[in-house]
Parts: sequence; structure tokens; C-alpha cells
Amino acid sequence: MKKLIVLVLLVIGGVYASAQSAKPVYDAALAKSLGADERGMKMYVLAILKSGTNKTDNKATLDSLFRGHMANISRLAANGKLIVAGPLEKNEKAYRGIFIFNVKTIAEANELLVTDPTIKAKVLDAELYEWYGSAALPVYMDTHKKIQKAQL
Repeated sequence: MKKLIVLVLLVIGGVYASAQSAKPVYDAALAKSLGADERGMKMYVLAILKSGTNKTDNKATLDSLFRGHMANISRLAANGKLIVAGPLEKNEKAYRGIFIFNVKTIAEANELLVTDPTIKAKVLDAELYEWYGSAALPVYMDTHKKIQKAQL
């Protein structure tokens, strides 16, 4: 968890340092459309996905659940509710991945999590935390689409 926090801080620090080198141009309309506060930030919910209590090793079942998991990620991203998702390398805490939900409360994030087949089947579980980050996160995918050669 400490490594994840350090990584997030380094990314934010790098963005901040880069932003300081050029004179910022405030765009009030963009800030409002993204829900930004006066610092250009807003609340999200961070989900740390971890191994759940269901330890099935049935390949067909797991394949089906994870196909549904990926489809759900795509659906939530398309709806603007999920703005960051990705796996973590194998680790001693059984953390499997992260989500950053574009919602303000843990209750809202829980409503989204129960739409995930791997969560429903308890193959994955989630720890949820309120997280304050850049309001620009929802638009980073526009850039990602320009640098991605292949679909996942």
C-alpha cells in the first residue's frame, strides 16, 4: 500500500512540476465541466482489488467471470464512472488491481462494484477509500486512445 501511495504522489508531483514550468491558463468552463474545485481537484473513490474468499480454480468459471469483469470495466468507463483501472504485479498482500471511480462517495462506488461478476462471485474483493485527485483524470483517456496501438 505504501508503494502505491508513493507512486501516486510521484505521478502527481511530476504533473505539478511540469505544470509549474509553463504559465498556466485557467479555463473556467473546463474546470466547471469536470467538477474541479479552486485547486483543480475533486473527490473520487479508490478501490484496491484483492483476492476474495472464493478460491475456485475451475478455468472455465474463472474465464467466464473475468470476461464479464473486463466487459463491466469497459461499460463503466464508457459511462464515465470508472476512469482508472489496471492490474498490480503479484505481491504479498494479494492485491490484484486498482479502480478509480468517478464518484464522490464510497456508497456510490459500492453500487458500481456489485455490477462486477468477479466481485459478486467473491473471486475479487475491494477495499474502498475516498481519494482527492486532479479533476482532469476523466479526460486522460482521450490522450491514451492516441497512443494505444492495440486493444486490450
